[in-house]
Amino acid sequence: LEGHGSSVLSVAFSPDGQRVASGSDDKTIKIWDTASGTGTQTLEGHGGSVWSVAFSPDGQRVASGSDDKTIRIWDAASGTCTQTLEGHGGRVQSVAFSPDGQRVASGSDDHTIKIWDAASGTCTQTLEGHGSSVLSVAFSPDGQRVASGSGDKTIKIWDTASGTCTQTLEGHGNSVWSVAFSPDGQRVASGSGDKTIKIWDTASGTCTQTLEGHGGSVWSVAFSPDGQRVASGSDDKTIKIWDTASGTCTQTLEGHGGWVQSVVFSPDGQRVASGSDDHTIKIWDAVSGTCTQTLEGHGDSVWSVAFSPDGQRVASGSIDGTIKIWDAASGTCTQSVWSVAFSPDGQRVASGSIDGTIKIWDAASGTCTQTLEGHGGWVHSVAFSPDGQRVASGSIDGTIKIWDAASGTCTQTLEGHGGWVQSVAFSPDGQRVASGSSDKTIKIWDTASGTCTQT
Repeated sequence: LEGHGSSVLSVAFSPDGQRVASGSDDKTIKIWDTASGTGTQTLEGHGGSVWSVAFSPDGQRVASGSDDKTIRIWDAASGTCTQTLEGHGGRVQSVAFSPDGQRVASGSDDHTIKIWDAASGTCTQTLEGHGSSVLSVAFSPDGQRVASGSGDKTIKIWDTASGTCTQTLEGHGNSVWSVAFSPDGQRVASGSGDKTIKIWDTASGTCTQTLEGHGGSVWSVAFSPDGQRVASGSDDKTIKIWDTASGTCTQTLEGHGGWVQSVVFSPDGQRVASGSDDHTIKIWDAVSGTCTQTLEGHGDSVWSVAFSPDGQRVASGSIDGTIKIWDAASGTCTQSVWSVAFSPDGQRVASGSIDGTIKIWDAASGTCTQTLEGHGGWVHSVAFSPDGQRVASGSIDGTIKIWDAASGTCTQTLEGHGGWVQSVAFSPDGQRVASGSSDKTIKIWDTASGTCTQT
């Protein structure tokens, strides 16, 4: 998925797995269709790099945290910014939605965490107490607590209702880069620059396990869905799988040629995905420790990886400015566009995709200006009218559609073929369209009236 003008710092799947949000150094967030690989929205408005993105649990909104000290809430469908959350005095490093989607937590370089009402945009709590930048925030599964990891070497647990700090977890010898709640909310895992992972009891605040073995900083930690294992990624180029009860390392996953920036378990807990400075993503069997896939194609470090909710796809974000969607089983990069056509002036490109959409792109910038939705199946063929004002599309749903290229509205649906429409073409004067179909016929259509004048 190409379109960002700079490093991709964060990626997140929508809850249904059909979209990916990416945050970039180029100050934008992009929403991508995972089936077609096309960009459906570019969210513009931040005045600095976007460090963190998160979908709301219902998938209808995206939260983003930026260098410009703000958090923005976006409508994922329309791409409009519904709220700008202002109040932090420094870069926003991390954002997270509460499980009910009604609140957003943000961690900042100003040493505070803020809890925001996602609907109204008001700050309901400012959580103060850290002595350095807040690098990571996470809601507990019940939404009643927030965990924060900081450059001050501590993790704090906060009551989101009262804003009080209920626990300060001390013991790390360096910055805490990553925090994660266990699925039952009773434990927190933390990864630190001191090369260790610690497991903490959130009720008592005691450290129940210190997981030692990495030869470098731990950048990322993740619990398995059953809470019995933790995966950690380090700048020693390895991923380790740990038994959270005994604290023993059950697997060391070796093979990356650079720092491991991001790790995540698949939803079934059987696989781990890792993103590295060696420009690759690897898929690992979490039980045997074998690497089942190496996903190659990025031109620079991979900072962020995420599994789709069904576990069948992996999204990766890279410093090379691209996001890629991969088939986790085959390791192939899965975007598919079936047909492309330039506008007569060469300034736009139309593409037809297996997801049933047509997209209009600005050929110079690569941004998607329109997504034309309405077909019931793959779009096999697209064509611009001679004046460039309309697009014709033919689909396996048996129809041809005529679209206004500027507004994206469908002006005509031409029905009559008894099979897939494989090819469409405008007449030189733009008043007629010819269509070829798997029903073995060609039809000539009047584009103004939508009637079939010849079969």
